Amino acid sequence: MNKIMKLMAAGCLSSTLLLTGCIEETFPTNAATEDQVTSSNQAAAAMLWAMHAQLNTPATTVGTYHFDFGYGAMMHIRDVLTNDLPIQYSGYDHFWPWEEAVYLGKDYAYGQIIWNYYWKCVLSCNKLLGAFDLETASDQVKGYIAAAHAYRAMYYLDLARMYEYLPTYGATDPTEDGGNDVTGYTVPIVTEETTEEQCYNNPRVPRAQMAEFILSDLQAAEENIGYLTESSECMPHLDAIYGLYARYYMWLGQNVDDTENLEAYRNAQDYARRAIDAASVQPMTQEECLSTSKGFNDISCWMWGSQVVKENDLAQTGIINWVSWMCPETTFGYAGQSGGPVAMIDANLYSQADDNDFRKRMWKAPRGGALDGKTDYLTSSYGIYFGNTLPNYAGVKFRPGEGNPDDVNLATATAFPIMRVEEMYFIEAEAAAHQDPAQGKQLLESFMNTYRIADDVDDYTYTCAATDKEGVVEEIVLQKRIELWGEGLTFFDVKRLDMGVDRTYQGSNFYDNTQFNTNGHRPAWMNYCIVQTEENSNSALRGWNNPDPSNRY
Repeated sequence: MNKIMKLMAAGCLSSTLLLTGCIEETFPTNAATEDQVTSSNQAAAAMLWAMHAQLNTPATTVGTYHFDFGYGAMMHIRDVLTNDLPIQYSGYDHFWPWEEAVYLGKDYAYGQIIWNYYWKCVLSCNKLLGAFDLETASDQVKGYIAAAHAYRAMYYLDLARMYEYLPTYGATDPTEDGGNDVTGYTVPIVTEETTEEQCYNNPRVPRAQMAEFILSDLQAAEENIGYLTESSECMPHLDAIYGLYARYYMWLGQNVDDTENLEAYRNAQDYARRAIDAASVQPMTQEECLSTSKGFNDISCWMWGSQVVKENDLAQTGIINWVSWMCPETTFGYAGQSGGPVAMIDANLYSQADDNDFRKRMWKAPRGGALDGKTDYLTSSYGIYFGNTLPNYAGVKFRPGEGNPDDVNLATATAFPIMRVEEMYFIEAEAAAHQDPAQGKQLLESFMNTYRIADDVDDYTYTCAATDKEGVVEEIVLQKRIELWGEGLTFFDVKRLDMGVDRTYQGSNFYDNTQFNTNGHRPAWMNYCIVQTEENSNSALRGWNNPDPSNRY
């Protein structure tokens, strides 16, 4: 497998060449012709759309690993590391090492795929940012530059939250690798200005330094995103940038020692509200969420999403893509096979969802349960009625494209969400609750009663029973887990809030080898390891890695 440092170094070198050679020679900054400006705009547009394409591009050659299908795979990995998304036991489950918390150290391909994928994405951002000078760029290109900053902020925010070592209270020791305490350390920073030489001695940076860098990207994106003329939800606009700010400040809301930073929570609340006000979408309706043809495959319902086209290489495989793993109502793909690795909701989480909440109908109810028969299922042209074939608690939140379970070209040409406005409502409520539990409680109740009570339910009002800060925050996060199931976001809340994972309760639908209890604290496996190949090429990382979290429970 190629060393990631080679990729990073290539990115640094190519960016440097673009800055000092091609752009200056081909597109002079004075007296540029109309053709030159137009071609420059086209080049920048191509690089921007390449960033979106990266969301559905594997870290390796297509087909090398069947769990390697781009950003959706990164989301799925994070989800199976939580308590929310058990997988039906299956010999076809390629995500089993993450589910069973094995082979997660620096020497294995499983971590290499994550590392490679994210740095390829960062590289695509750096290429655009290194190729165009904001001071001399056309207005159109300024918009593309802003979008690149937003994409890069998203990737670094993910990287920081996944690789930052936070305490595990006895499960691992932050000095295990080389005697250095790595608590609060994130990942190296590579920008369009980083040289090849710097890449070979590029240390992990502590939280404060990473936070400063991400903030600079967000500010750069906000300043010029008004120039972005692409209206597609495939691109980050002002609402999405505000949403990234909200995520960013939620990350900073809990300090490394698990105390609170109320100023950060105030900022998170403010930016979540800005995102809501700027968004062109409203929370999805019951009809939109439960539609068998458009339910959670329609990008127009979200602030920001990834759209797959039928020509995409991964879509063409039929089995290595989002639909294959997340849509069990198909006659192809992994989740659609008899005995396949179907994504389910945690039985305990399901039991805590209100029967009057229409979201509970996005999973198969146990036979004889209150909601048995309330969920609509697809029927294939082969006569298969999926309501009879799926296990209890199976997720049908995500539907194949056009609700077609048979035609790979239609079914895989779908979308998945990167950011929804609903997330902003929950961020606003939780951030408020850390400051004033009564306000957080009121915001949660308002959202639930306005947007989440089933249309066929009369005379019912949702009430948050908790009144103290801890209880209100827990209830908000619970409802957020239900709302964002399968979207790769619960991981960040569990890690941030030092919440435990317990899959050992009676009636658990986690299979035996995944039934862990982390004793009320964040799981050690949520501190990702940097891969050995990166250490080999980057001397500053040696002795500064996170401990291997495998087999700790």
